[in-house]
Formats: sequence, C-alpha cells, structure tokens
Amino acid sequence: MLHAGRGRHHEALQEFSEAEHLRSQMEGSHAWATQMTGWLLATQARAGLPDQARALLAAIEDERASSGEIRNARAVSSLAEGDPATALAAVADVLDGTAPVVGYITIVEAHLLAGLAHRELGDQRAASQAAERALALAESDRVILPFAMTGSAGLLEALPRHETAHAALLADILDILRGGPAAARDLPVPVQAEELSPGELKVLRYLPTNLSRPEIAAELSVSVNTVSTHIRNIYAKLQVSDRSAAVQRARELRLLAAAR
Repeated sequence: MLHAGRGRHHEALQEFSEAEHLRSQMEGSHAWATQMTGWLLATQARAGLPDQARALLAAIEDERASSGEIRNARAVSSLAEGDPATALAAVADVLDGTAPVVGYITIVEAHLLAGLAHRELGDQRAASQAAERALALAESDRVILPFAMTGSAGLLEALPRHETAHAALLADILDILRGGPAAARDLPVPVQAEELSPGELKVLRYLPTNLSRPEIAAELSVSVNTVSTHIRNIYAKLQVSDRSAAVQRARELRLLAAAR
C-alpha cells in the first residue's frame, strides 16, 4: 500500500502479487482478500499491464466481482485505458450503496475515482463535488492513504479552497502528497512545540489554507477574537511576524503534524 501511495507501481505489484498467492493457499476467505485483489488489479492497470488486469478480472468469481473493491479496480482500469465514462459506470453501485464493501475506505476511493473521471470528461464542478465527498468521509479519521493510492493530487489541487468544508484536511493531504512532512521527519522537536496550547494547534493547522480569520472561526465554532488571539500567540511563540512565515516555521518544527 505504501509503495502504491508513493507511485512505485512495480514494487507495489510485487507485494500485492505475493499477497494474492498467499490468499490462494488459504482455506475459506480472508476479510481483506477482496480489498487486496482490487488493489492488485488497480496496480496492474496503473503499471501499464492491462492484459494482466483483464485476465485476473475474468477469473474472479461473480460474488467477488460485484464487490465495491473490484468495481473500483475496474474503474482504475478504465481510466488507465482512457475511458472515463466506463469508469463512472463502474463505481456507480459503490456510490449509491448497492455494492458490498469491506469498509468506508472503498467508498472514499470510489468518490476519488469518480472525481478523476469527471475531470477527464471536462466536468470540473462534478470533479470538485466528488473530491469534497471523499474529504468528508476521510475527515473523522483524517485518512490520507486513499488519496495517495488513487493519484488524486491534481484533483485536490483543483478544488477551490473557499468552497471546501475541509480546508485543514485538504492542506494536510496535499502537504504529505508533496513530500512536506517526510523532509522533516528526522528533525528534533524543539521546546516551542510543547508551548502551543491545544487551541493554538487547532488554529495552526488552518494557517496553510486560504481561509480568512472569520472562516477559521466558523470552522472551529469559536469567535473571531479567539482566533486572532491564538494567531498572535502562535506568531510570538514561533518568533515570526506573518502567516506565511508561521507556516514555514511550523513545517520546520513538525508542528503541523502535531496539529493533526
């Protein structure tokens, strides 16, 4: 999954193929078997191996073939072959709830795949709506991997910041997809990280977005004065004088990861 999220499709394919081999040796069915097979199919398509993906799809029994995980894989294959309309048809039953799924991550993936398909068809409004639904589902657990595995960076970058209700999560995901936190993962956390209050950390995670202070206040259900006080304290503790400098300093100190 990590290889796939980093776009290393051939390395991911090797791991998923080994997992599929282990699944074939099991008696009965493992709870994650269909999810893993779906990821294997999707990785084959993304790695430029459509013939292998089609052969594996043809061999899947009907009950598993109707699952949301396999439908998502069909959508990936259709997108890889330049057929976004068929991709939308593949995820339709996942999005309307009629296809069985292993968990809600499959639905997050389906929304992202629908968004990618709409974008290919030139419907940016529908693409943004699909991305917003995926963010809404991901918000509670702040999951990021589905966005990486589906290659949705471009889809998210096109989402207008002033139109999303999940600006902080969106900024976090894009930061990770661009490699931001990874570059600072080995840096020590200095004393200032401990000095920020929980309220200040909550405000801090919105600073990389384009949200205004009133909009941040609305997101957090607090007053504008409270947000302004937290921002003043953040500037003082990080020893900066403006928002962009605060974001840069927070990234250097890994405070945005702490805010998550």
